[in-house]
Amino acid sequence: MDNLDLLVDLYVDTPRQGPGSDDATRCALALAGLGGARGLAVADLGCGTGASTLLLARELDATITAVDLLPAFLARLDGAAVAAGLADRIATRCASMDEPGFEDASLDVIWSEGAVYNIGFEHGVRTWRRLLKPGGILAVSELTWLTASRPAELTGFWESQYPEVAAASAKIAVLEAAGYSPIGYFPLPEACWLDGYYRPLAQRLDAFLVRHDHAPAAVAIVEETRREIDLYERFSAYFGYGFYLARRTDEHELERESVDDVWPS
Repeated sequence: MDNLDLLVDLYVDTPRQGPGSDDATRCALALAGLGGARGLAVADLGCGTGASTLLLARELDATITAVDLLPAFLARLDGAAVAAGLADRIATRCASMDEPGFEDASLDVIWSEGAVYNIGFEHGVRTWRRLLKPGGILAVSELTWLTASRPAELTGFWESQYPEVAAASAKIAVLEAAGYSPIGYFPLPEACWLDGYYRPLAQRLDAFLVRHDHAPAAVAIVEETRREIDLYERFSAYFGYGFYLARRTDEHELERESVDDVWPS
């Protein structure tokens, strides 16, 4: 197996492939103001095995297109959708996040939890903007510094893994420069990391090593995973995932909002 196959084997049976929870997704939905909207066209980009996809399908009057590059994850989602009675609301698509195959201005909502780092936050939000209808909603969670300074060990690790890690203010500035109007932000609570992600993952590591006869590539993945978990357990006050909600805003909409600020209806 190559590294990608090993990672798929490690993650395919986990409830989530990144930090999150149903409660966090519901909080983001509330901030997005999507309650009561009907007939929405929604894309869940980098959906993994579909924890957020399934909740979106339950909570929204929408057709959800779940996009991921890994067929094994999508097969797991297809099975879960059938078991949950949601197969008529979810369509899976094997495609990359930066070329997901949607027409311009065809989507009401783009959702992406814990996945945009695969293509980079700035590239992702700029690429996805054209796919949203004017006024469409972007909901994305992203690795975020929670403090102005932090231990050098932590900074060195995450900057080597993901150079775009930054504070929420910097992420919001990227959204504004890319043509969005931010409408909400919150950091994910620790339970999203520990209960929703790291603890279920940690329970699989020993069996994963045995399954792959302690091959060097498998050992390297486990060592890196354990180091990441250790850093979170020691330094969770300094970093986390931020959930960002924004609306595609075009120039004429910006002008209208400015007028409404002076002359509210």
